[in-house]
Order: sequence, then C-alpha cells, then structure tokens
Amino acid sequence: MNKVIFLERIQRERDKFELLLNQAGFTRRLTMKGLSGNISIKDLLADVLGREQFIADRLNEILHGVEYAPSASHTVLENFEKEHGYPDYESPLFEKELPVHLVMYKHKNVSFEEIVSQELATYANILSVFEKLTHSQCLDHDLFHRIAEHTYRPYRRSGLEIRRWLKSIASESS
Repeated sequence: MNKVIFLERIQRERDKFELLLNQAGFTRRLTMKGLSGNISIKDLLADVLGREQFIADRLNEILHGVEYAPSASHTVLENFEKEHGYPDYESPLFEKELPVHLVMYKHKNVSFEEIVSQELATYANILSVFEKLTHSQCLDHDLFHRIAEHTYRPYRRSGLEIRRWLKSIASESS
C-alpha cells in the first residue's frame, strides 16, 4: 500500500463516520444512553478519541525515534494507563474489541463539544505526523495496519452501534 491511497481510505472512512454523527443530530440525543451496554454516542466518541490519541502518540514517537513496546505485564499496563490516560491498546493483555470504560469514565464530565474538539485535533495530528513519516518507516512499523486499527476500524464499530440505535429510535417513533 502507498501513503496516498491509505490517506484517501482513512479520509473516506472518516467522512462516513462524520456523516453518521451528523445524522444522529442534536447534542441531547448524542449524550442519551441507549446504545449497547447502556452507553451513548458521546461515550463511543470518547472511546474513538482514546484510540486515536494512542496512535497519534505512537506516530510522534516513531517520528522522533522513540521506541514503544507493548505492555507485557498487568502492572506495566496499569502504569501505562495512569501515565497516558488511555490503555495500551496494542498490549496482548488488552481486550481490543470492547469500548473502553476507563476512557469513557475519564470523559464523563467533559462536554460533547469538547470531546469533538479534542478528537478533531487528534485526527489532524495523526494525518500531519503520518505525512511526515517515510514509506520505509510506515512499513518498518506496520503503520498501515496499526493506524487502521485505531482510526477507521473503530469508526466502523461505532458506526454499527449508532446505526442500530438510530434504527431503534426510528421504529419507536413510528
């Protein structure tokens, strides 16, 4: 894969995700509990933000030659979470497919607008740093896969939940 095609793919997936958030509508609806596990769209967006912050930080480390090693023990995993405010998503000890309640709890009293603002800035950071990396760095660090894991795959998972929720709301109001 080359960087141009990959950036187009990320942006296409991002556009779909933003369109879906816009379909969800008003801030009041975005903060209503009701998605699977009694979470809100705001909670899902906080989860996406945490995953994006993780990969943005890893990309910056790669750009500056800093080595990252996934947490290999529960103690190291807990310390990573305390230090960064999000889990070590690439640790073999981390349950990858579930929304992270730690990240959601951290953003519990943060407004939806502030989460959106942070998420947009983080996404822009990902794109900016990715463009600075060489193709060799992308291959050496498996970045095409890793970035997908922390950007558009969470958009897709969250999108499924949001579409399911919107469909249930539509059937309730019919």
